[in-house]
Amino acid sequence: MSPTLQLLLLLLLLLTFLASTALSHLPSSSVTTTTSLSISDCSPTPSTYNDAPAPWGAVGGACGYGDLVKAGYGMATVGLSEPLFERGQICGACFELRCVDDMRWCIPGTSIIVTATNFCAPNYGFTADGGGHCNPPNKHLVLPIEAFEKIAIWKAGNMPVQYRRIKCRKEGGIRFTIDGSNIFISVLITNVAGVGDIVSVKIKGSRTGWLPMGRNWGQNWHVSADLKNQPLSFEVTSSDGLTVTSYNVAPKAWNFGQTFEGKQFP
Repeated sequence: MSPTLQLLLLLLLLLTFLASTALSHLPSSSVTTTTSLSISDCSPTPSTYNDAPAPWGAVGGACGYGDLVKAGYGMATVGLSEPLFERGQICGACFELRCVDDMRWCIPGTSIIVTATNFCAPNYGFTADGGGHCNPPNKHLVLPIEAFEKIAIWKAGNMPVQYRRIKCRKEGGIRFTIDGSNIFISVLITNVAGVGDIVSVKIKGSRTGWLPMGRNWGQNWHVSADLKNQPLSFEVTSSDGLTVTSYNVAPKAWNFGQTFEGKQFP
């Protein structure tokens, strides 16, 4: 091997090492871990890759966000297996992903930022290492094809990735969508910056004190109280212990089905 070729190989190895080190040492609230990623669950046929997005990736989901585009999340979303989903508390958290190990399919130098919006359910018809990608104890992430193609070639289907938890950046304030009927109040909370996930919510009318809300599912929170014809305030606490209080977010004449915007985490 010529000295010139040896030098080029050494430079390539050095650049690869520096790129890996840079990502793994960025500030993060959790340790970077290698796991698997698949698009097969949401895009079961090759035609789906070139056609309209599959409903799995755009509407609904275990976090309760509904239409992800209207909710502001778009297709930069991820479904998580049971060990990562934390029974829905993780909903709204943000992750940075990059494809690793298999350079035949990875797009070098790329990464994506996604928000946790769904749950990847176990399939106990398969073993955890024999096709049941989302079976415990696997840490598995499922992406819409639009997100997957930013870091890997779609033909790969199932790829190892590195992921890390990062802070979410959002435009505008926290959004509160009020639903329910009579004295049952359900509030969907979206567009949360900072760590992104919520551990407790309180609501207050002009004629009540602060009322704790219970997690219904995902980021839907509920309370049984007569709050009609009262301006509503909200107190939201995230998983890092920070609390944001938004006073009189909804006016006295609020109605079910409306969305209001409050303050935001730093």
